Parts: sequence; structure tokens; C-alpha cells
Amino acid sequence: MTDSDSQPVNEFPIAPPAPRKGRGAVTNLQGRYEVDQREAIDDGWLSLAEDDDEPKVLRTQVFEERAKTILTRNASPDIPFGVSLNPYRGCEHGCIYCFARPTHSYLGLSPGLDFESRIYAKVNAPELLERELSKKSYVPEPIALGVNTDAWQPAERDLQLTRRVIEVLSERHHPFAAITKSSLIERDLDLLAPMAARGQFMAAITITTLDAGIARTLEPRAATPSRRLRTIRTLSEAGIPVGVSIAPVIPFVTEPDMERVLEACAEAGASNASYIVLRLPWEVAPLFKDWLAAYFPDRAERVMGRVRDMRGGKDYDSSFSTRMKGEGLWADLLKQRFHKAVRRLGLNRRDRGILDMSHFRRIEPPRAGQPARNDSQLDLF
Repeated sequence: MTDSDSQPVNEFPIAPPAPRKGRGAVTNLQGRYEVDQREAIDDGWLSLAEDDDEPKVLRTQVFEERAKTILTRNASPDIPFGVSLNPYRGCEHGCIYCFARPTHSYLGLSPGLDFESRIYAKVNAPELLERELSKKSYVPEPIALGVNTDAWQPAERDLQLTRRVIEVLSERHHPFAAITKSSLIERDLDLLAPMAARGQFMAAITITTLDAGIARTLEPRAATPSRRLRTIRTLSEAGIPVGVSIAPVIPFVTEPDMERVLEACAEAGASNASYIVLRLPWEVAPLFKDWLAAYFPDRAERVMGRVRDMRGGKDYDSSFSTRMKGEGLWADLLKQRFHKAVRRLGLNRRDRGILDMSHFRRIEPPRAGQPARNDSQLDLF
């Protein structure tokens, strides 16, 4: 990654690393906080067979983590929520563009393959949330679920941490919104539909492209685009307000598909839409470039050139005013295309940001030998 306007030297290797089937990252790039530098060498002992060009299968490992806190607060002016909850660290979906990849560096792990194969499950998330919502000092506001890593990723099928979190929110009538690429959200319709009927839940499904071939390399273990469209329809028919997030828009890769995605989602029942242009913070930039070299070598330079057109000549600019949409001529044209399609399709006519906070019920945790006490009559917000 470079902070200058000049083109980096040898940005795209002539022989890029071999991709792994079912994985987004093609390398296990070291995190920025690691002190020791490591380099793999062939000492002759563990060499693969000469005719074996495929990397070894990388299996997912799920580790239990007992978190100290579960609600994260932010004051970013370009993010439409102030509180978020993530039951997992890392995400097996393996989306190469994921802005959360650098968070694995805090664990001493790689934002590359480690991020999508070494998953940390916050096994005490439901209990921590229950304790937080029971505090007298707690002031409720809508919670965003699964913003950093998908709350319905494959590990959730067995662990059911997200479902238990939703049960806590449902019992207390606490509003929340969720974003996902997983059809597993349909499992929890029995909880989500009644909350939506009370104005306490809304959902967004991320769809970057309708091209299944591109999606298979871009976000390899997420639901296919067609399956996500079915999920939009299922949620909509259950009475749940559902929108589509076209994130990220990647020039010359997913960008040509934007209008088609909006049309398909509107037909499936989506009522709202939003988009974010490609973001490449920290280690995401070299990981994404390796992916480009592996899958789109013919257009890699064009893609990065257009990215820099929207980022003031750099790979990434974290300024609040431009980090989500970019800046410059191409960013303006993209914005015009999006809003023109949204108007034509009748999307975004309903305010998607209103959730009913008035029925929140504070339930004190039970003391030894006593049932839980419901203070909803005393603590009504």
C-alpha cells in the first residue's frame, strides 16, 4: 500500500500465489503488530508431490472465547448506528474485501487465511447482553447485529449464539437491525417476524453481484447470490422490512452489475437499498491485490487505478466524509447511477431507520431463589 500518488513497484506479481478452493484470501499475510517476520521455505522434508499443484485443504477451527464486554459503541458520523454486537471474531465466509480482516491482527493472527479459518465464538455473549440490558443505567437504543463479522456464519448453525442473543432481545422487546449474507437467518423467523410486527426489527442482505462465478471467489463460503435473493423474498413475505446492501462496489468487477442487483432485489421484495465503494484499510489492500492478481490479472491495474481515482490517488482514504462513497468524477457518476435506479425501482420510499423503542422491558436478573422481576411498568422508554 502506498500513500503517494505514484504507482507502486511490482504491485502485481507475475506468478501470484495459488488460490485455495473455498477460501477468499490467497495468502496468510502477517498482521501489522507481529514483531517476528516469518518466511516459508522448502527444506525437502515436507515437499508436496511434483504433480500436486493444489494447496493443502485448510480446515476451519472454532475457538471458544469468554468476552469481557459485548456491546461496542461508536460515534462515527458516517455510520447509521451507535451500538453494535458481534457474537464472533473472524468470519468463515472469507470475503476478500472485508474491512474487519485487520482486527485479527489484534489477536496476533493473520488478516488473511487466519481470519476466515480461525473463528472465535464469544460463548458468553447472550449472558453478557442480558446483564447489560438489566442495568439501571442502561439507556436503550437500536443495536446493529453482525456488522463486523456475519452473525449467521457457518459456526452459528451448531453454536446458536446469535439465536440466543435474539431471544434476549425479543424477551425484552429491544429493537435491533441485522445485516447478513447468510440464508441461515431464515431459521430465526419465529423470533424475527413478531419483532418486526412490533416495529423492533429490520434486516439487510448484502449482495455484491449476481454473477455466481465471481461471488464464488469473492465471498466463497457465503450463500450464493440467487440464494440471497430467495432470503430477501422469504423475509419480505414474513413482514420483515428488508433492504439490500451493495457492498462493496468494485470497479470493473462488480460495478457493472449494480443496476441488475437493484432490479433483482426490488423484484424479490426489498424496500431499501444502499451501497459502499471498495474500502482497503490496512492489510486489506495487499490481500485484495493478491486476489486480483490470482483471479483478474487482465484488469488488475485498471481496478486499482480506478480505486485510486476515488481515493485521492491512494489505495484508501479513511476520511469520514468520503470513505464510504469515495470522491471525484467516477464516484459522482456511480452515485448518479445508483440514485437513478433507486428512483426508477421505487426503493427507499420508506424510512428504514425508525425502530420502536417505547416497549423496552428491563428485566432484573433473579437473585438466589427468586424469579426474575419485570420492571417494564417502572422503566418504560
